[in-house]
Order: sequence, then structure tokens, then C-alpha cells
Amino acid sequence: MGAQSTDFTPNADLKSEGSSQGDDHRVGAGFMCEYRAMLTEEMVVDARMPVIPVVSPDGRWVAYGVMPGKTVWVAGMNGDAPPRELGEGIDPKWSVDSQYVYFRTEGQLHREQAEGGDRRSWKGEVGTYLPLADPYTVVVLSPDPSESDPWVWSEAANHDRLRLLDLRSGAVKTPEVFQGRHVVEVAERPGGGMLAVLTQESADPDPGELTPRLHLFDPATGEVRELGAAAVSAGSLTWWVGADGWHVAYIATTPPGIAGGNAVLDVALTEGEHRNLTEGLPVCPLNLTSGGLALVADGLDSSIHRLDPATRRLVEVLPLRGLAWWLTASADGARVAVARSEAYEARSVFAGPVQGPLVRRSDTAPELRAIEWGVQERLSYRAKDGLELDGLLVLPPGKSREDGPFSLVTIVHGGPYGRWADQLLLHHYEPAQWLAADGHAVFLPNPRGGQGHGHAFATNGTLGREEWHDLLTGIDLLIEQGVADPDRLGIGGYSHGGYMAAWAVGQTDRFKAALMGAGISDWGMLAATGELGAFEAALGGSTGWEGVGPHPHDKRSPISYASKIRTPVLIVHGAQDTNVPLSQAEFLHRALRRFDVEHEFVVYPREGHNIVERNHRIDLLRRTRTWFSRLNRS
Repeated sequence: MGAQSTDFTPNADLKSEGSSQGDDHRVGAGFMCEYRAMLTEEMVVDARMPVIPVVSPDGRWVAYGVMPGKTVWVAGMNGDAPPRELGEGIDPKWSVDSQYVYFRTEGQLHREQAEGGDRRSWKGEVGTYLPLADPYTVVVLSPDPSESDPWVWSEAANHDRLRLLDLRSGAVKTPEVFQGRHVVEVAERPGGGMLAVLTQESADPDPGELTPRLHLFDPATGEVRELGAAAVSAGSLTWWVGADGWHVAYIATTPPGIAGGNAVLDVALTEGEHRNLTEGLPVCPLNLTSGGLALVADGLDSSIHRLDPATRRLVEVLPLRGLAWWLTASADGARVAVARSEAYEARSVFAGPVQGPLVRRSDTAPELRAIEWGVQERLSYRAKDGLELDGLLVLPPGKSREDGPFSLVTIVHGGPYGRWADQLLLHHYEPAQWLAADGHAVFLPNPRGGQGHGHAFATNGTLGREEWHDLLTGIDLLIEQGVADPDRLGIGGYSHGGYMAAWAVGQTDRFKAALMGAGISDWGMLAATGELGAFEAALGGSTGWEGVGPHPHDKRSPISYASKIRTPVLIVHGAQDTNVPLSQAEFLHRALRRFDVEHEFVVYPREGHNIVERNHRIDLLRRTRTWFSRLNRS
């Protein structure tokens, strides 16, 4: 059961589609629940969720990981075999004959029969790997060993190389191919033989993701064929059969830019040209898999599409309510699985025929069914310039719009090429239900620049300008409709959402509390120090080495407006963040200290861009709720 759909158009009467299950849809949708539990921080961080399902080539089995805990499970696609835990591990993959499931732990690769038994293990550093049609060979990507302690930029010590592991002897062979390049991904042509290989100039995202190339490699003969430069941030390689024979397709940023929406690029082996197959489509591809299938983001929902051999275009096969991740398919593309979440249901593995229906095949967080969730509404409205926008509104549990106005916390998604889908929004970086349980209404807007509406939507507007206006338009409409109290507004987010929160409080004093999580305060410094420097420069508009300023990025940087901030700000950041370095948070912290603005600065040791340690997640949830609780104090 998804969320209610709300017409949110300015100057229009409010229209809602009622739930087919009445109010009961908020408690354990689709299940009987005899009691209601109180949502705690521990329940949020300890809820076990499936990750990266993988369907066996014959379509009989689905393997998947479960986190936290890092365990691997196998279940029957038809429900004939209940989920069975294989043990500790990550990254499951199937043998081509579907007899074995592989997975890895630190320093080892393991293999076990789908029904259980006959486990074997091989020691060695294994990162990305791929079992081949040859039952005795596995491709392994790993760097050469290095004893050098200094980091020398010009030395390619961390480049992953393509290696062939012989399962009989344990010997590893390293073909002398792709010298000086970092091997990113490998896909074997169905039936065996040729490998499609994606490489980059460097293992570092910048310049690595700017320099991908596509190759064909025959491990039997050592022959290499070059397929030329690929589009920026290329990945998700797959083989499929077109009207003219074999094709290799991948997902990348829509050319020719380095920032914007994703596209499916396709190379027919008979011609070698990289063609954009999704130009003009109002959806955004997420991943490709066997049988020419693609998972796409479609507004607040997801859907499965298939590459049409005749037209070389995507054709919808199956719409999916809510947010879906990691589409996987049998070798013929007839049976599929995804991990999927809806408004009131935690993520589970769903599997079945590609035309549907898909049936739940995992149940890893049954304790969440005892929680009464706040009503989650779908919103649609128009921006000031007429652009159609969507988003979500979550109300406090047991409340309706008629109980408003409420304190309103706006949570901005990351990216900017991210989105909010109609999923259960619970975790520390998407704490909608967590904050709703404390009495707030929560607004989750999808402003321009994000995912789910095609490349044109993703590249419409400038940072800090049109997307900011889109946020304000939605907030003002909720105030106008009596949902939000204009004197009790808060804003927060992580990564790009953290940037927008910092930007917001430098533009207006309407917000009474803000959360900047792993956010950007200065685009010029981020272009110079972040791991995605070139991408950040494209977003910010310039770099600091382009002559004497002021520069375009200065106008888009929250730090330039720090002297105007009056809103209390909670700044949280991981100490080891290489995506958005800690210096971004330190810069704003020092500015707020200089201007005597109420704020708190929290650094989580050992954490990167994502907060992963259990105690840190619990602490962050508590701080987030406490910080925004000031909106409801007398």
C-alpha cells in the first residue's frame, strides 16, 4: 500500500485519494499486528535490510546480503525454499550453471551450493570479482602489492588490474592488458568467451570517472579490441542482443556534460558508436541487468524497462510502487528480483516474472510492523515558472491535516542528483518518520536538479537559485493550506541537502532550526579538496584558480552569507569524509563562532561521508530530534 496522493497545485482545492485500507495502512501494511510499539533509536539503526539481490541464471534462486551484520542469504524465487543464511559475507554472485553461490569475506572468496553444502574457500585479497562460464575461472580485480608508504600521485600503485583465478589450483594469472589503467568493471558475454571491460585513467574519482574507456577482451586468446572513450561516470555494463547482433550497454552521465541526469549508452559491436538510448525520456536509468532490462527512477516511483532490439529505446515492462534498488534478472531476463520499499513497509526482496507480480521473498525487519507510522502523502505542485514538481509530506502518527498547523521540518535530498521516492523514510539521513514521531510534519521536496524526471529536469536551473525557489514554493503552499506553522519552520539534509540547509539560513531567518549534515559551505574549496573536484567545479560554476575573484562559486557558497545567519545550526560531519571533507564543516563553524550564532559542531571519528558505526547513528538520531524539538517548545 503506497502513500496517499495529494494535488498540491497552487490556488487549487486540496484533493486526496483515500487509502484502500483506511487508517490501518499506517501499522504494518499488509500484515496483522496485535500491538503497537514505540519507535526507538535502537529500532531504527538495528533494523536489518536486504542489499544487492542477485538472481541465479536459471531463475530458480535469489541470493542477497543483509545489513547491518553483513550476512549472505539464499531463497527460492518461487517461495519453495525459505530464506537460508549462508553466513558472514558480502557481494553474492552465481556460477553460470546456477549450482553455486559465491560471496566474499575479508581476505577470502567462498563458494557453496544453492541448497547448502560443498563449501570451498580461496584466500587472497578479493574486491570486485566475476565467475565466468568456464567453471574453473573467476575474474578478480585487485591492485598490485605495494610497500611504498608515501602516497605518490604519479605512481599507479592503487590501480586494480584484471586477474584470472584458477579455482583448481588457486593460482592467479595477470594478463598483460590495460597497462597503466584502473579496471573498474567486467561483464562476460552470455554463453562465455568475450569480456566487456571498463577502465579508467585513475582509481581516484577525479580524474578516474572523467576518463573511462570501453574494451573487449578474450581471456582465451588475450586479444583486446578497443571500443573507445565511454561517457563520464560509466558503469553497470551489460550485454544484450539487438536486431544486428551483440551490443554492450552501460549507464553514465548524459553526454557531453559531466553533471546532470543519467543515460543508457549503447555500443553495437558492428558499428562501435556510443549512442544515447534515453535522450528525451522523462525517467532516469538506475542500473542495467541481463536480458536488456533496466531499472529506472520515475517520479516518486520506479519501473522496469526493456531495451527494444528494433528501436534501441527503453520500453516499460512493469511499474513498481515506491523505491526499488538493484534490479537483477535470470540469464534470459524472464525472472527478476529487486529490493523495494513502500511508504509504510521497510525494504524487502521481491521476485517473480518480469511482467509481474513480484512477491516478497525476504522478511528481515518484522519488528517494524508494530510501529504506527505517520500518514505519508504524495504531493504535486508547480514552481513559480510553471515546472511540475513532486514531493512527500509525512504527518505525526495519528494526526491528519485537520490537526494542523504543525511545526514543519523540510528535509532536502542529497545529490543534487538524488530524489525522495514513496518509501519508508526512517534512517538517520532520511529521518522523516523519526521526526514525525516527535510531533513534526516533515516536507520532502524534489526540486529541479534531481532524479526521476529525465536529464532536462536534472539540468534545469542553478544551485542556490531555482531549486531554492522550488523549496520555498512548497513550504509556502503548506503554510497556505494550514499544514505548517510559519513561526515553527526547520530545515535540514545531508551532503547536497546539507548544502541547501546552510544556504537557506544565509538567505532568510524564517527557519528556527537547521541541520547541516556532511554539507558544503564553499564550492571553491570543495573543488580543490573533494574527491570529485571537477564535478564540484561544474556545480559551483568555477574554481579558485581561475584568476582573481570574486568567482561564480562565491555567489553559490553558503559561507559568503554567513554574516547574515541568525538560525541555530547543528553541524555534523565524519572526520574521514573524502567526498565532502571536514574542512567544509569547520569553515562554517568558525564563521558562526565569529558572528556569535548559536550552533553545535559534532565530528564523528573514523566516519566517512556516510555514518556507519552503530553508536554514532544512535547519537545522530538523538541529536537530530533534540535539535528540532525547539520548534515545539513554548
